[in-house]
Amino acid sequence: MLTALDKNMLHQIADLQELPPGAFNIRKDGRGIEHRSAPGIAIRPKEDQPGLDVIVEPGIKGTVHLPVMITATGLSDRVYNTIEIGAGAEIQLIAGCGIHNPGHAAARHDGTHEIFVRRNAILHYQEKHYGEGEGTGKRILNPKTVLLVEENAYAELELIQIRGVDHTVRETQARVDAGGRLAMFERLLTDGAQEARSDAVVELTGEESTARIISRSVAQGTSKQIFQPRLIARARGRGHVECDSIIMDRAVVRSIPEIWAEHAEAELVHEAAIGRIAGDQLIKLMALGLSEEEAEETIISGFLK
Repeated sequence: MLTALDKNMLHQIADLQELPPGAFNIRKDGRGIEHRSAPGIAIRPKEDQPGLDVIVEPGIKGTVHLPVMITATGLSDRVYNTIEIGAGAEIQLIAGCGIHNPGHAAARHDGTHEIFVRRNAILHYQEKHYGEGEGTGKRILNPKTVLLVEENAYAELELIQIRGVDHTVRETQARVDAGGRLAMFERLLTDGAQEARSDAVVELTGEESTARIISRSVAQGTSKQIFQPRLIARARGRGHVECDSIIMDRAVVRSIPEIWAEHAEAELVHEAAIGRIAGDQLIKLMALGLSEEEAEETIISGFLK
């Protein structure tokens, strides 16, 4: 039975307020509370450690929801999920974690997704992180994604962190085989004294493999952000890394994009920019009747879309 708090958390991290159709697993405070497999999509608890085996049969199309919620202060949750997207399948995978911390001790979730996108398969993966709660205890989220994109497969990762997460370290490791394509979009907002770090290593190991890594972030208050995406071409492939940040107040942003080629026909590009909100944008919106605060929020929302 989902509580009102559960429904609000699911809405924030997965655009849900009720149990979704199809295959899903909802984890709350360290254990699964609701679970369903679907034709061609099996979700099974692991026997050797906390986590799931999600197996999508070849050629299957569908949606899988794997949200995680923490509502207890002082809880440290760790989970390892293995996800197999069969050859030729097309799957939308919606994950994410929300923490509601009502107390003074830290609440923490460390989650790893090991994902295999088999030949000619398509994966659209979305992961949202969100924190709230009236307590002073920290809300800590440390996600790790280990991804294999096989021959002629496509994977799209949308990684989003909205307000309320005090500390996060995101780690992404990906390998793209021949003809495979990877698109990774990261959006991040920090405020107050929050800290966020994102480390990504993407290897192009097959002929004509491609990767695109795009990061957008806004740092407010005294928050700190570090981005270190690394794109490595070990074969003839193409890749692009782009990091754009808006810095405000007394925040700190470090952006360290790296490209690394081990093949003479590799084509890699990177760019990074850190700057403030343009004054003319504020003036235009304020001339339309918005306050300065409303104008800033409008610009930030548009930048992070």
